[in-house]
Parts: sequence; C-alpha cells; structure tokens
Amino acid sequence: MSKFVYLYTGGTASQSEMSEEESKQVMQAWMDWLGAMGDHVIDVGNPFGASAAVNGGARANASGYTIVDAASLEEAVEHAKGCPIFRNPSGNVEVYEALAM
Repeated sequence: MSKFVYLYTGGTASQSEMSEEESKQVMQAWMDWLGAMGDHVIDVGNPFGASAAVNGGARANASGYTIVDAASLEEAVEHAKGCPIFRNPSGNVEVYEALAM
C-alpha cells in the first residue's frame, strides 16, 4: 500500500453563503464519503484558509487535502471519484502519490 494525497481545488462556498442546514448537509456528505473509505483514510485532512506564494509564482486554487492509503494510483483515483467536491462545478481532486523518503 502507498500513501496518496488528495488536493482539493475549487468547489468551495463561503460559510456565509450557506444556511446552517446547507452547511450541515455539506459536512455530512464529506463525513459519509470519508467514512465509506474506512481504513483507507489516513488523515481526513482540513480545508485551507489564507495562502501566499513565497516565490511570487502562480498559486493553485487549493482548498484542502486528505491523505489515503491505496494499492495503486488507479485505486486512489477510484476512491476520489465519489468526493462531494464534485457537487460544485468548479470542484476537482488532484491525486498525488506521496513517495517514501
């Protein structure tokens, strides 16, 4: 098994733009999806807040991360296909293998 990082981009709505009920539904969708992956989830991760580019380069629209365990990149991608971020047309998941050092 290998570790893979899901880097979420886009797909975020400001908490102030959602009702309390909508916010609860979004959180529940994430918890259901992560729960369905069971032991594959190593670190449920967190959303990102403010960011800066240190070297002045372009910044990705990263909105959060999760770390999972999978047998292959293909398996990690299959798990990612159910991510609730896809409910938002701008949402995406980039999948990166975390290489052992």
